[in-house]
Amino acid sequence: MPTYPYRGLQMRRAVLLVVLLLLLVAAYERGLDSQGGPVHQLAPGVFTRLGDKDVRQPANTSWVEFRNFVVVIDANTPWGIRDALAEIKKTTSKPIRYVFDTHYHWDHTQGNSILADEGVIVVCSQDCASELAVKGKGEWDQMSKRTDQYSLAPYRMEQPSLVFGDFMAIDDGERRLELWRVGPAHTIGDAVALLPKEGILFTGDLCVNWRFGNNVGDRDADHPHWVQVLNDLAGWNVKTVVPGHGGVGTVETLRAQSAFLDDLWKQVTAGKRAGKTADQLVKEVDLSKHGDFAADAQQNQSAIRQVFRKAPG
Repeated sequence: MPTYPYRGLQMRRAVLLVVLLLLLVAAYERGLDSQGGPVHQLAPGVFTRLGDKDVRQPANTSWVEFRNFVVVIDANTPWGIRDALAEIKKTTSKPIRYVFDTHYHWDHTQGNSILADEGVIVVCSQDCASELAVKGKGEWDQMSKRTDQYSLAPYRMEQPSLVFGDFMAIDDGERRLELWRVGPAHTIGDAVALLPKEGILFTGDLCVNWRFGNNVGDRDADHPHWVQVLNDLAGWNVKTVVPGHGGVGTVETLRAQSAFLDDLWKQVTAGKRAGKTADQLVKEVDLSKHGDFAADAQQNQSAIRQVFRKAPG
């Protein structure tokens, strides 16, 4: 019958149309990937590159574009910041003027020298600088013993060249970035970066948003104050939270991190006051209600032991 070839032609056209549509969708998704892969644009001129712990660059690195320059938030590792620089150059041709280290830990500061060699000013709180000179130097010396692709031998440790007490603002009349010292919490010198107009907060490791836990073992960590800091930050006028590790979140991420730390501290303190040992508490403390914040059993055990050493007896 004459309708059969016509129907066959219609079918072939429909198949071709579906294939074309799928190709267009794939091309669009590749276009998003080429926008940076692990890089996410949070607002015009504001980006974050998510870390990758499998290649020893676990911390997130962010950058904010001003009228004539760029500010980077957290210098990552030497190899991590080199990768991040390639991504930054895809988004802007403006020079980097400042890098702000949220705290002294290795995965947030060891890339300082890479940026300083390009004329970038390294900024952090005064307390962070003091910690970096002592505890950070200890981390650097210990990690310098590596001989693999993550060796620090080709690099040098770079101290900040600009420090602030409680507050510093970078403002060019069009965009304002505020740096606030909030420690002691995760470390003594913790500071956060806030874009007040955009409602974007960069927390460093005061908050994480992944399934591998947070480092609660810094010898100068103040866990009760850390909880209070997170609660205070959750009260700021913020829409977007960029944690030190893991995906972009909201103020609910701050509250969830706070709830985990508060529960951890209270359970361990109560157990220690009851005369229980760290080994006993590792078996008894239940953090399962905190979801991804307590997803790593081994990390939970480590956190319990670390908090036990600081909890009152």
